[in-house]
Amino acid sequence: MFGLVFFGALILALIWWKQADRKKQEATPLPANISGILEQEVAYFRSLPENDKPRFITEVEDFLRETRITPVGTEIDDSDRVLVAASAVIPIFGFPEWHYSNLTDVLIYNDSFDQEFDTKSRDRNILGMVGSGVMNHKMILSKQALREGFSNKTDKHNTAIHEFVHLLDKADGAVDGIPEALLSKQYCLPWLKLIHRKIEEIKEKESDINPYGATSQTEFFAVAAEYFFERPALLKSKHPKLYEMMEKIFKQAPPTRISGSKQ
Repeated sequence: MFGLVFFGALILALIWWKQADRKKQEATPLPANISGILEQEVAYFRSLPENDKPRFITEVEDFLRETRITPVGTEIDDSDRVLVAASAVIPIFGFPEWHYSNLTDVLIYNDSFDQEFDTKSRDRNILGMVGSGVMNHKMILSKQALREGFSNKTDKHNTAIHEFVHLLDKADGAVDGIPEALLSKQYCLPWLKLIHRKIEEIKEKESDINPYGATSQTEFFAVAAEYFFERPALLKSKHPKLYEMMEKIFKQAPPTRISGSKQ
């Protein structure tokens, strides 16, 4: 009997905690001037047709209401919060009803960290990570990498987009580079064959795709997505089959002339 009473009290306590946590999150004000920050900092947003921009802003606002963004050992500003949200929205913009059900928190570290999340370690070389185990439903990002991803218009890299693509990959239950939640089944085998062909090109030093993409199918997908959203015209020119498959996966074609970038 005591066990039942204790269990019931525990359930009530958990419900109260979740409700209080949700109210606290809802009470967090949205960053001021979201549209202005997006226009200033996010080339993808600047290049959207004007009639698509309100939906992008709404999706950024929805993400910020649903997801805690917490600095750890550093400080962040409204621009950082908006950049995190933009990184989340860009890869799902072809899916208007998509929500990241497998994410509750984004933790922002000042710079790189190691597998134990130590920012002082000599082995710290991680700029972004999707958590697992006790860190499940959490993402960790380097503030410096977050900002660099949007300030450098020509490097084909964006750490935050890379990590959100891992979350999309994870949506089908397996982080394997085959986003079955996004990609129609008839394209899964062609996509897998294309991955392996492109990985071989990287290994043979016959590709301009980030060599990190050759470490696994999972990393290739995220690296290719960075290229797709950062330098779409260049990807389309150098890797037309890969570009075509990225269009199918993400259900969108990023502006091939992104404002402020060297295509």
